[in-house]
Amino acid sequence: MRTATLKRLDGTSVDPAVIVAFRKQFKGKSLMSGDEGYEKARAIWNANIDKRPGLIACCTSVADVIDSVKFARENDLLVAVKSGGHNVAGRSLCDDGIVIDLSAMNRVSVNPTARTVDVQGGALLADLDRETHPYGLAVPSGVVSATGIAGLTLGGGVGWLVRRYGMTIDNLLSCEVVTANGEFLTASADTNADLFWGLRGGGGNFGIVTSFTFRAHPVKTVLGGVLLYPRADARSVLRHYRDFMTTAPEELTAYAVLMSTPEGVPAVGLLVCYCSDVSEGERVLAPLRQFGTPMQDAIEPMPFPVMQSLLEQSPPDVSHAYWKSTFVKALGDDTIDLLIEHMERSRSPLTATVVEYYAGAPTRIDRADTAFSQRAPLYNINIATKWRDPAESDQHIGWTRALFDALRPHSNGGYLPNFFSDEVPDQSRIAYGSNYARLAELKAKYDPTNFFSLNQNVKPTQT
Repeated sequence: MRTATLKRLDGTSVDPAVIVAFRKQFKGKSLMSGDEGYEKARAIWNANIDKRPGLIACCTSVADVIDSVKFARENDLLVAVKSGGHNVAGRSLCDDGIVIDLSAMNRVSVNPTARTVDVQGGALLADLDRETHPYGLAVPSGVVSATGIAGLTLGGGVGWLVRRYGMTIDNLLSCEVVTANGEFLTASADTNADLFWGLRGGGGNFGIVTSFTFRAHPVKTVLGGVLLYPRADARSVLRHYRDFMTTAPEELTAYAVLMSTPEGVPAVGLLVCYCSDVSEGERVLAPLRQFGTPMQDAIEPMPFPVMQSLLEQSPPDVSHAYWKSTFVKALGDDTIDLLIEHMERSRSPLTATVVEYYAGAPTRIDRADTAFSQRAPLYNINIATKWRDPAESDQHIGWTRALFDALRPHSNGGYLPNFFSDEVPDQSRIAYGSNYARLAELKAKYDPTNFFSLNQNVKPTQT
């Protein structure tokens, strides 16, 4: 195991005396290779990521974040920003640079009268749900409670409430941001509106968001869970799911997933969340629940935080992971057949291919209104490959890429930036589509040197 060294972008080492001086005045905790807590701080859920930062600055305040940014700039360091650390590509870590870690900044404050929530940048979805649920409120976010709210939001944010209440960015009211030069700004529809536009889907390109203010909605108990069928029924189940969702009310978000049971049995499942009146949900879901002969019907009323943690009952995150995603023009029979055919070739029982339908509230927002541009009522295919044995990495990564390539003729060319494991040519340009040029101009204004580069990176327009 190599010892990490804090290095400048040109590869030279930072003077140890400079590091000592920073650590002495830094009010949070700072960690370097060999320090107690360093190994835990550099670990994330994806075992495929093994990076050794030169310095981890564990911030406890906005002042700590500003000090870290200024130190990194003065010493020309590679910068990674860690909030929840759930990004599959491991962008929250780097080798030999600095990690600005916000995970200790996780306070959540609810205003139940105004139905707004202030959330620090290091909070997880579990922190958010724990504070909003007693008030019968929820902020549209993701589907896994261990996800960091910052990375999820800056990439767009899709989850169980997306069809009824929109994406996470559609419920964002304002942000507090530390920019690349260490300036502290507020961004909202009325203040620094251009920055606010870019933060809603533009990733971490423009600064470190230390606090978010969200709009919350009245959600307490949902009708949710999973319907599980044998893999042999996959074709008919996926076709029925497709046809059903075209007329399903927006209160229902439902994903179809080709997967294996915890016992390793190939299956196809429907994951559902109905976020309005439970009795009405029973009526709405009846055509799904009465279709075919499910192996398991585990749909029932549950508190929303339970719904948020439902997927964590799957095998624990002690595995390697590699993801790709794409939006398809339509979920035609040929696309369904292709997904089933490729899943039959998968050699990892932990792998899942998920079909997600976002028609509803997100599609009523114009693609130019936020940096996130994928606003058409399309299906997203998320290829979530996981495995335990690192010796099998090439096999599983190759399988994922083969399925992604096979989907190209069916794709609209777009994808969710948060669901991509690696960099490909023009990746951000494709993901942001017609919004890319505006994002590049915004990058030139707020981060002209590309100080924040470990993200769904947008290169600044050259002047």
